[in-house]
Amino acid sequence: MTTTTMARDFDAVVIGASAGGVDALTQLAHALPARFGKPVMVVMHLPPGRDSLLPALMARRCPLRVKEAEDKEPLQPDTVYLAVPDYHLLVEPDRRLALSRDEPVQYSRPSIDLLFESAALAYGERLLAIVLTGANNDGSAGLQTVRRFGGTAWVQDPRQAQASLMPASAIAEAGADAVLTLEQIAEGLGGHAHPQKKGRGTT
Repeated sequence: MTTTTMARDFDAVVIGASAGGVDALTQLAHALPARFGKPVMVVMHLPPGRDSLLPALMARRCPLRVKEAEDKEPLQPDTVYLAVPDYHLLVEPDRRLALSRDEPVQYSRPSIDLLFESAALAYGERLLAIVLTGANNDGSAGLQTVRRFGGTAWVQDPRQAQASLMPASAIAEAGADAVLTLEQIAEGLGGHAHPQKKGRGTT
């Protein structure tokens, strides 16, 4: 990862994952700093019709608040919002979340593409989008939109991913500002912690 890529600041993070994503997401959750200062939105492809175990799994390892997204709730810093199974997760222009039961995209609901595209419209160049392991090409079109609006794109190295198709497709179709191992992604996120304010008497 280049110094420029690591130093570029952003106001929100969107992450997409599919096959193999639980392990990857829990690893990144552990690396997020407690004072991250930004919201994180996650779409993980999950089967419909049953509750997701992902919120509990991530909450055990993540120092930030972890919750399933709710319709119309305003985005808050230091919070990880997880897409609800069988609902698309979108970001509205006023930076509130929206849940949708519209038709699946790339056979998926929730759709990584729809999250990335809506977040790009809301955050522009202040958005970081991350594509992780997965076995389809969901996320490629969304990543194109993120880059077109000036946002930053990180993609997991397909050679390291448990399922290489999704990151490989993202790189081929949208390109990336950085192709990284999970360890490098974790390092990059950790470098964006919101600095603590010094109290009186500190130096």
